[in-house]
Amino acid sequence: MPELRKDPVTGRWVIIAVERAMRPSDFKEEEELESNDVTEKCPFCEGHEDRTPPEILAYRKPGTQPNTPGWNVRVIPNKFPALRVEGDLNRRGVGMYDMMNGIGAHEVIIESPNHFDSLETLPLKHVEDILWAFRDRCLDLRKDIRFRYIIIFKNKGKKAGASLSHPHSQLIATPVIPKLAKEELAGAQRYYDYKERCVYCDMIAQEVGDKKRLVIENEEFVVFVPFASIVPFEMWILPKQHSSDYADIKRGQIPYLADALQRSLRMLNKAVPNVPYNFYIHSAPLNNLHLPHYHWHIEIVPRLTHTAGFEWGTGLYINPMPPERAAEFLRKAGEELEK
Repeated sequence: MPELRKDPVTGRWVIIAVERAMRPSDFKEEEELESNDVTEKCPFCEGHEDRTPPEILAYRKPGTQPNTPGWNVRVIPNKFPALRVEGDLNRRGVGMYDMMNGIGAHEVIIESPNHFDSLETLPLKHVEDILWAFRDRCLDLRKDIRFRYIIIFKNKGKKAGASLSHPHSQLIATPVIPKLAKEELAGAQRYYDYKERCVYCDMIAQEVGDKKRLVIENEEFVVFVPFASIVPFEMWILPKQHSSDYADIKRGQIPYLADALQRSLRMLNKAVPNVPYNFYIHSAPLNNLHLPHYHWHIEIVPRLTHTAGFEWGTGLYINPMPPERAAEFLRKAGEELEK
């Protein structure tokens, strides 16, 4: 059973997941194999449904049965979960320390039956299905009163932490609100208390107004390079309409989000070919979903710099590229893609 342990100084919770040490890393092996061997060994490819845990959710062709071919997007429990659904939290003290059982949910969203697809190349309607699957799983998992927070994230490339190259993203529901989420919420609350406005709504207005860091704008979403980016080409995607909970997204907004996300990733790949990256969705905690001061958003973080002793020791990041210059490169990449 995994454990959650709390740092008594910083208040940060850490997952001690011994079972994850047994997780196989297939990425290096796949690089050395021919294409046919890659798909033959990949558990996420269509036709290999018996190699994964039973599906939780799947968008399928009519008439196809669960855990068989014929799916478009498929959600399964992670075979090597960081947290486990089964059991009680059992919050307890060990001397001066606080801990609890590693209870939560850890799921894999398999984005396509085709091993060589990517979010950058999939039909836009398919990207919409992936984003809607994120929403469906959030709505289902929030019913479990043990869970306090849900994060959806994607690791693309070995340097970004991907152990399988088949297109997929992940979801983890936790019984605590992570420290970074608490810091975001607290900072947004301070701004709201002072100005009686959402800080993210103000960011959107400023970035759209001065356009120096703006990358994409459509009817429902904006994409910009944040003013204090921690890495080159970092991008944030935010809905123009205030909303603190990703699961509140409307069906009519999904095509615009799919457009914003796919275009952002295409522009990034054009500017820096084959760049590894992470993206994640920051949303409101499950015990307080509708907040006037918080705004859900997607953060795209390319893995172009190394986190070393200075960053680990101080929490300060060194970004060698001004955000305004990064946005300029991305916009130019977008123009070249449209030619």
